[in-house]
Amino acid sequence: MSRTRRLIDALARDGSLSGPEFAELIRARDEGDASHLFALASEARDRVFGKGIFIRGLLEFSNFCRNDCLYCGIRRSNRRADRYRLSKEEILGTCEAGHLLGFRTFVLQSGEDPFYGPELIADIVAELKLSFPDTAVTLSLGEHPPRSYALWRKAGADRYLLRHETRDPEHYASLHPRSMSIGTRVRCLETLKALGYQVGCGFMVGSPGQTPEHLAEDLLFIKGLRPHMVGIGPFIPHKDTPLASAPAGSVDDTLFLLGLLRLMDPRLLIPATTALGTLDPAGREKGVLAGANVIMPILTPAGVRGKYLLYDNKICTGDSSSACRMCVERRMGTIGYGISAVRGDHPDLEGAGPSPPPPLAAPAPAAPPPAM
Repeated sequence: MSRTRRLIDALARDGSLSGPEFAELIRARDEGDASHLFALASEARDRVFGKGIFIRGLLEFSNFCRNDCLYCGIRRSNRRADRYRLSKEEILGTCEAGHLLGFRTFVLQSGEDPFYGPELIADIVAELKLSFPDTAVTLSLGEHPPRSYALWRKAGADRYLLRHETRDPEHYASLHPRSMSIGTRVRCLETLKALGYQVGCGFMVGSPGQTPEHLAEDLLFIKGLRPHMVGIGPFIPHKDTPLASAPAGSVDDTLFLLGLLRLMDPRLLIPATTALGTLDPAGREKGVLAGANVIMPILTPAGVRGKYLLYDNKICTGDSSSACRMCVERRMGTIGYGISAVRGDHPDLEGAGPSPPPPLAAPAPAAPPPAM
């Protein structure tokens, strides 16, 4: 048995490797190793979740952002971005239509847009929970002060997605403006966990300057954080950013890392991302076969759907919400999986409704992000 095969088996048995072992495995694997990993990862996922893939309705309600991340198409400095904002009524109406389509989780995502103050977000969350008590509300709004996170949790928000992108400080600095730091991002994640959110982190695969050692550091960070969700996807450049000429990340690398994450924690909620489907027409199916168990069809209204472009050539921007929903169900059926139209909580939390947030005393408070 090869050294890399032994490392995969050790990960399946123990749930972790050392940093050098992760880096060695990522660097030296071959196709046979990948097939072995995917078989173990699928077995682990099916043992916990069966053959049901959770769906989340993704609503991108604003593409304004105060940040200037070098890789992002909605960065503040991109004057070519066609900006939009949805009203509270449009957000609620879109979720109502999504509920009729069978979605029981709504993911409200935007750039860091100061237009939506903490009270307005809390009001939207509270009204969603009142109108659709059988649903989970996930927020993906970036870095905010602890008091805002606490307010949204009290209003009924269940989950929060905040990808850390890369745990290495120097690599993080190469992809973000000076006003941002990995330290602030980590403190936000710790605050969200202390408040009782189901927390999601994640990283880009193949971002400029990334090494196997960086990826190993990401995996060890995730192991220590113990999030409920992890979202990873290949880096895809956007034509109107400083990284426009950088090569895209690898689908194969992303799939391999999905498998590693599944063996690290079989209970994780892991999406097969739209970015995977953008680089490979069968990317989301391959993601599920590598260990993913979540798909996030887009609910964003058709009139603005094509404007939320974090990267070039994003798929599904011309489809209706119902078409996206049916397409995903059909695609999952071709690989032997079905759609699970439930909230889809982490196994440790199933049946546990929203609880009041604990005090904010535990983590060091995260500094508020700079004004736009």
